Amino acid sequence: MGTETDLSGVRWRKSSKTNSGNDAQCVELACLDAGRAVRDSKAPAGPVLRFPGAAFAAFLDHVRRD
Repeated sequence: MGTETDLSGVRWRKSSKTNSGNDAQCVELACLDAGRAVRDSKAPAGPVLRFPGAAFAAFLDHVRRD
């Protein structure tokens, strides 16, 4: 999905519900031109999952309904 391979300039955000302790387990989300990207906040140099905008919107809709 998309052509964005260099994510070094992307702004990553954590949920406001995330605690700030050393054991905080959460993901970070970045808005891309062609969708969204998700990564593990404890391993920012690790793998990134990318989703087309429509697929991520459908995921959020499902989470909100359930």
